[in-house]
Amino acid sequence: MAQDSFNQRTRFIFDDFPVRGLHVHLQDVWQHIVSRKHYPIAIRRALGELLAAGSLLSSNLKLDGTLIVQVQGQGVLKMLVVEATSEHTVRATARYDETAQIADDTDLTTLLGENSVFVLTVQPKEGEPWQGVVPLEGGKISDILMNYMARSEQLDTYIVLASDDENVGGLLLQRLPEQELDNDSWQHVCTLSETLTETELLNLDAQNVLYRLFHETPPRVFGPEALEFACTCSRGKVSDMLLMLGGEEVGAAVVEEGSITVDCDFCNEHYTFDETDINALFGMDVVAAVKANTRVAN
Repeated sequence: MAQDSFNQRTRFIFDDFPVRGLHVHLQDVWQHIVSRKHYPIAIRRALGELLAAGSLLSSNLKLDGTLIVQVQGQGVLKMLVVEATSEHTVRATARYDETAQIADDTDLTTLLGENSVFVLTVQPKEGEPWQGVVPLEGGKISDILMNYMARSEQLDTYIVLASDDENVGGLLLQRLPEQELDNDSWQHVCTLSETLTETELLNLDAQNVLYRLFHETPPRVFGPEALEFACTCSRGKVSDMLLMLGGEEVGAAVVEEGSITVDCDFCNEHYTFDETDINALFGMDVVAAVKANTRVAN
């Protein structure tokens, strides 16, 4: 199998009944993400599944922009975040208590603790963002998403996700809106999909997965879309953030530490600003001003 087929999203539709679908398989993209941080196995598995989910859901973006999918909790796992853009790029990160001992088989509900929520945000390049927030329903990423789609979109949706150290995979089936579909046909498609094993989802491309499941009523398959990792962080964006904090706060940090380093959660890039950088950024000697104010205060 060609390496490119491991970093693709593929659309398909059934001509015999109104059901559409998507398959995604990521290898290089996923390995790039997990190579930047050493996530515990349980958190890595959940993040990989959310990455597959975000890659599937972002195919419905009708505008230039970004789909942000988040799971937020108050346990040892604070947040899972996936961003997928209309340019077919993705990035993902997790925030968690790095001092905690997390067993490999810890389930998502335990990781997140109480009062956890699912957040879906559409951030267009132009115009106002849209956001939906709902309490988490389900113990797996796929359950959470299916419950969200049923509640917010009123569309029957079946999702299966898988993640390991090397690959992530996902399959989504959905009734076409405003078209009749008898329950037996929908249940038949879902039952066939339930026979897909995690190993198959993680190791087979779309063509083989769809033949394996639906060879008796094959869907119409569209050309695959390549997905890539891309991070939108930059030194310029960090500079803008520091300017928003203000010269007094930033200058005080430089006086105390000698410099400021900001790390990107997504790609682990480090942006360091020393005294010269900060003074140039603010167009004045903010460090000297902070030192002078400190002497006066004392």
